[in-house]
Order: sequence, then structure tokens, then C-alpha cells
Amino acid sequence: MASNPKSASAKGEQAAAPQGSKPDRLDTRMLETLVGYNARRAWLIVSAFFAERMAPYGLKQIDFSVLSLLAHNPGATSRQLCNALDILPPNLVSLVATLDSRGLIERRPHPHDGRAVGLHLTAAGETLIREAEQTVIQLEADASAKLTARERETLIRLLQKIYL
Repeated sequence: MASNPKSASAKGEQAAAPQGSKPDRLDTRMLETLVGYNARRAWLIVSAFFAERMAPYGLKQIDFSVLSLLAHNPGATSRQLCNALDILPPNLVSLVATLDSRGLIERRPHPHDGRAVGLHLTAAGETLIREAEQTVIQLEADASAKLTARERETLIRLLQKIYL
């Protein structure tokens, strides 16, 4: 008689299923050895928290990132934002236009480059991002609650080693 697949360990050790039936849980041991798979699974959790908690602010992850960068780098140019976020300029153009139409950012002449335009938060943008950053700090703590503070710092450092 075969064991119940639900009683198998969470790491993918599956008991033999009766012939012709499918086990409830697939063997994911190979996938769980992959950085990309694990990063994506963690991202799905954090992303769900983000979408839920940022909905009242009307912010997607990219919107939040741009506003946060401008809060900490007033006058940044579109080129600088594209470089920091690894996005293409055409994708940023519509995003900037949307944030501008919401009254969250404004364009001003760049003080050192007459051809460039600096992007700045408006008072409404400053208020929104200040509140949103506090919400993101809390949602990240909630999403990573299974980690100790030290594990969380290590995880961030290790992920940064991949993309920095």
C-alpha cells in the first residue's frame, strides 16, 4: 500500500502514488537548487504584499522606485533613473508623464546641464513617498518575517552580489 503524498516532507520527498493517480505535490528538489527559481518564488510573495499595501497609494513597484529615488536624489535626470533601475528610456517617458499628471513630480531645468531636465517631487509627491516608504518598510518586514534580522541582511547582501 502506498503512502499518502501529503505526509511526505515539505522538501519534495514524495511517497509513491497509487498507479494512475497524480501526487498532490510535485518533486521540486531540482528547481529548489536554482537561484532564479528561489528568487522568483520569494519575489512572488513580496510582490503580493506590495500590490496589496500600495493599492491605496496607487503605486506599482516601478512608480514607488522612481519616487523613492527622487526623494533621495532631487533633480535626478531621466537618464540617471534609467541607469539606476535598469529600464529603457521609452518605458520611463510614460511613467514620468503619469507621475507628472498626478501632481507627484515636476520637471525643472538642470542646474549644470542646459540640455537636461531635473525631476523633483512636488509637496504631494514628498508626502506620498514618505508614507509609502514607511508602508514598504513594514510590508517587507511582514513578508520576510520568517527570517531573523541577520538573515534578512545576509539575503539582501547576497542578492546584491548577483546584480551589482
